[in-house]
Amino acid sequence: MPPLYLPEDRYLDPANRDVALRLYHQVRDLPLICPHGHVDPLLFADPDYRFGSPSELFITPDHYVFRMLRSQGIALEELGIPRVDGGPVESDPRVIWQRFADHYHLFRGTPTGGWLDYSFHFVFGVEEKLTGASAQAIYDQIAACLGRPEFRPRALYEQFNVEVLTTTDAATDPLLQHEAIRRSGWSGRILPTFRPDTVVNLDTPGWRGHVGHLAEQSGIDITSYDRYLQALEQRRGFFGQMGATATDHAALTAYTEPLGQREAESLFQSALRGEASAGDARRFTGHMLIEMARMSVEDGLVMQLHVGSLRNHDPALQAGFGTDKGADIPVASEWTRNLRPLLTSFGSHPRFSLILFTLDESGYGREMAPLAGYYPAVKLGPPWWFFDSVNGMARYFDLVMETAGIYNTVGFNDDTRAFTSIPARHDVWRRTAVNWIAGLHKRGFIDMQDAEDMAQEMAVGLARRAYRFAT
Repeated sequence: MPPLYLPEDRYLDPANRDVALRLYHQVRDLPLICPHGHVDPLLFADPDYRFGSPSELFITPDHYVFRMLRSQGIALEELGIPRVDGGPVESDPRVIWQRFADHYHLFRGTPTGGWLDYSFHFVFGVEEKLTGASAQAIYDQIAACLGRPEFRPRALYEQFNVEVLTTTDAATDPLLQHEAIRRSGWSGRILPTFRPDTVVNLDTPGWRGHVGHLAEQSGIDITSYDRYLQALEQRRGFFGQMGATATDHAALTAYTEPLGQREAESLFQSALRGEASAGDARRFTGHMLIEMARMSVEDGLVMQLHVGSLRNHDPALQAGFGTDKGADIPVASEWTRNLRPLLTSFGSHPRFSLILFTLDESGYGREMAPLAGYYPAVKLGPPWWFFDSVNGMARYFDLVMETAGIYNTVGFNDDTRAFTSIPARHDVWRRTAVNWIAGLHKRGFIDMQDAEDMAQEMAVGLARRAYRFAT
């Protein structure tokens, strides 16, 4: 069988390779800072938690994987993805794995393919390429590993040298898993992140039910806009007590608009009656982003804003399988005018920090880097989602760094649901970052001391400071 191809100098430009490898070896083994992601805290709450089959680990939870397969006509039912209605799907993990392996060539040259190969080899010791012919032997090898104590999530966390890992949690989440982690006495640092989208975005399906849950968790009877704000502030305080250092907000656009008290109350009451329009939802979200900035000034939580994804583009897929099934598509975004109301109020406030993410690359050089290069509160998150790749990172460096500089960016976060892909994703970032830094050195922009300092910052320092993780 052909071996896995993972050369030591992968992703590096031959013209920069000598300097890039020198820098890479200095940062390769630094701790992993994971300030934004979607790993389930249940993995760490139960010290005896075991991953399921290789198919349950690599395929059924990962929309990067089954999205590609679906694009080539493979039905999600064939991959064991659960249906909303409980209808029949493939239940044999070996059959699912074989189907995945038979089509593994689809991932050639993609970030997902690189992450998977890295995980197969460096986490599970796989030496040969995954193909239809090697599928069952590799399945057996991974399955045997998953049965051993050293492949339980807590053990892997320590083997991966993770310094801190944050989860993403709804504003209504009681954080029971995080409490269990704390009570266990385990030394791993797993922190929650406050995500209020379901109670802030009026067009969220079941919004009134989510507000009801907010009332239950906060202990505040939400009958007015003021009491709604009090409930959000109470929940943010609880998250902070549980170790959260950041909030996370998703919006279609970066639109912000301050509303007066009377108008905000009117929109909120319309939503409670089920009468809010799409325009009402847009304005209320824009207003609440400003309110969340105000709350961040007061409680010190870093604010993250993810913009530019049209969620659930395919209604049939959402109806059949629910959300987060690979059908989210980028849309163009405008930042300069949309963010101005928020930044007018808080962009220069010393206690406020706003980290921006986009799925519209064209905005980086045109608007986002100039904003980050001016407003003290603004930092740029790393290339996100579709652009979490060697080429996406290289374009980001070219579009952003000359205007904003590295110190107005926040390093890397893996933004993953696939826990075993975390070291692979950080490895791609570190290799691509040192390749870019080596190019600066080779062309005479920076000396070697600056290059070494920048490599350290982009690997760990920027993320530690941006997310206010005490070391």
